[in-house]
Amino acid sequence: MLKWGKTLMKKMLIIIVVLAGILISMIIYKNMAVSSKNNVNIQEIKKIEEKISKIYLWKEVTGDALPEFEDINEVTDAWMWEVVKKNIDKFEVSYDEIVQTSKEIFGQNINKEFPKSGNVSYKYDVEKDIYIPTEVTLDQMEDVFIISDIHKNEGGYEVEIIEYLEDYSNEQKVVIRNLVEEEIGQVSSSESETKIKEIVKENVSRFNKKKVFLKKEDNRLIVQKVTKIQE
Repeated sequence: MLKWGKTLMKKMLIIIVVLAGILISMIIYKNMAVSSKNNVNIQEIKKIEEKISKIYLWKEVTGDALPEFEDINEVTDAWMWEVVKKNIDKFEVSYDEIVQTSKEIFGQNINKEFPKSGNVSYKYDVEKDIYIPTEVTLDQMEDVFIISDIHKNEGGYEVEIIEYLEDYSNEQKVVIRNLVEEEIGQVSSSESETKIKEIVKENVSRFNKKKVFLKKEDNRLIVQKVTKIQE
């Protein structure tokens, strides 16, 4: 009887894991504006979304949450080092850690040099020979994106995203705006993120769209370039 009970428990755990996987898959696909037509699986979508989230910032700090560029070495220092700061979860950081993180995110071809004296993203502590991240002041509008399509190629992916703002300045509601801050729709504060994404999908033509080019390199995804999608 005891052995049978253990077997039943194992089967139930397997069923729970499978159902959880299905639920996660449904959520990921629902969060995409358009399903991919290029046989991209759930694990790939998750990695792509995580990668873009790592480099998606705040336009009030860097001028653009995700700037357009043909070569990563062309981006502004403000955006570049804020991305690095976002991806290092430490209060005290060494020079080598900053440089290494930039290469992990953007690949070995990055040739921007972090200044030894520090910058607006990191203050240099001469006595300890370490860098301390500076504080970032954010407004009440969150910069957000959703994936609208993914084109898989031999070397990586071309990912189309839709950009928008979630305005939390009113406690009772969330206002969805485009990047020029026009109101597109609103939901009550109690409604889910899914409802916001539905409004974005219904008004795709009113939002900015970009294409992010990702390359596979050393078992990770590297950001190659970002271009604006013209209507």
